[in-house]
Amino acid sequence: MLTPPVNLRDVVLDFRDLTKVYPTPTGEYVVLENLQLQIKKEEFVSIIGHSGCGKTTLLTMIAGLNDISRGEILLNEFPITGPGPDRGVIFQSPSLFPWMTAFENMMLGVDQVFPHGTRRQREDIVKYYLDKVGLSQWMHRRANELSQGMQQRVGIARAFALKPKILLLDEPFGMLDSLTRAELQDVLLEVWDKEKITAIQITHDVDEAIFLADRVIMMTSGPRAQIGDILEIGFERPRVRKEILHHPDYYRYREHLIGFLEH
Repeated sequence: MLTPPVNLRDVVLDFRDLTKVYPTPTGEYVVLENLQLQIKKEEFVSIIGHSGCGKTTLLTMIAGLNDISRGEILLNEFPITGPGPDRGVIFQSPSLFPWMTAFENMMLGVDQVFPHGTRRQREDIVKYYLDKVGLSQWMHRRANELSQGMQQRVGIARAFALKPKILLLDEPFGMLDSLTRAELQDVLLEVWDKEKITAIQITHDVDEAIFLADRVIMMTSGPRAQIGDILEIGFERPRVRKEILHHPDYYRYREHLIGFLEH
């Protein structure tokens, strides 16, 4: 069931009457309509819903990459009007320069965000986060020599290294095999548990949503999509996959989410 509003002092993202409209030859197509949502500081939120319900549209509006038609998104009480370093995005494909090493790809972003740091300080940041995602041995390999899973590890490391206030994840594991997917979910949670950055993830995977999130936001089918339901996930952190899978609440959460998606 929908949760009551949170204390405004705890809110980092506030969606107020958020509406997205695309013009078409036959008139306006309303993707999202009057969407209301509040996301708390250091919260991990998963957003699920059928294809076409506006999940990615919502994420790109938070990132400032997609104009808001009506309403507003407030980030720490200030309206989002465009992209900025306070929001980091991890896409399905990590978008690395293939001829550059993992280290060099990371340095591009770190140099931009920390221009006043010394070269040594910036290099230490890059090494620290590549180590956190298990790439210490491969940091000087070119991106085109890394597997898809390893490239996504670079993407995760890069996003955290830039110290955003909000981490946006657009189905970051959607193109990976199930084993690599599980490994990278664990990597993501391990780093996130230390950094505690507010995270918003889009996923089609019910099990992934439950394992990662504090709350799962369920979107109604489009057009005119809205928040249909919100499920609080009560598992303690840090989370261990085997413990979650054997927890008595796991299948209750799963049944709730699948029931919503099947309607």
